[in-house]
Amino acid sequence: MTPHEARAAVNVIGTQLQHEWMTTVKVLEAIPDGNKDWKPEPKSRSAWELAVHLAGADIWFLDSILAGAFTSDPDGETKLKSAAPTPQKLADWYKHSFPARLEQVLALPDHKFTEIIDFHGTKNPAIVYLNFCLVHGVHHRGQLSGYLRPMGGKVPSIYGGSADETWQGPTGA
Repeated sequence: MTPHEARAAVNVIGTQLQHEWMTTVKVLEAIPDGNKDWKPEPKSRSAWELAVHLAGADIWFLDSILAGAFTSDPDGETKLKSAAPTPQKLADWYKHSFPARLEQVLALPDHKFTEIIDFHGTKNPAIVYLNFCLVHGVHHRGQLSGYLRPMGGKVPSIYGGSADETWQGPTGA
């Protein structure tokens, strides 16, 4: 892949990420604080563990692309739980962190997206990890949104309306 081709992919993935983070905030805000430890079955992560992983991993992917390397921080999610101990505080942290980091990533020179980054022995151009940030986040947000109603929350509109929130199209649609 040439740097020019990578930029075309960055433009598409970046635009999608600019829309997705706002939906992730809605899902994080929908977690009932009093029931955040709910899980559908014993082997599952709790809603809170899933929310912290979702928010923390999104930033970790972007930071790793900026650094050109993935670093291991085994206590990262524990630190995030302490820094943002409620769903609203986690959503506020994410709302502040994600768009700023994404803007930094999107401002990188084209050639940075073709540079190889090692991810636990798998070596790919940085653009692959920007896409993985997108799909990883959508995957875990989908899991978390499936928890909301059984744990007493309301499911926000994600890609269309839900039983709890009608879809609001773009102005003038």
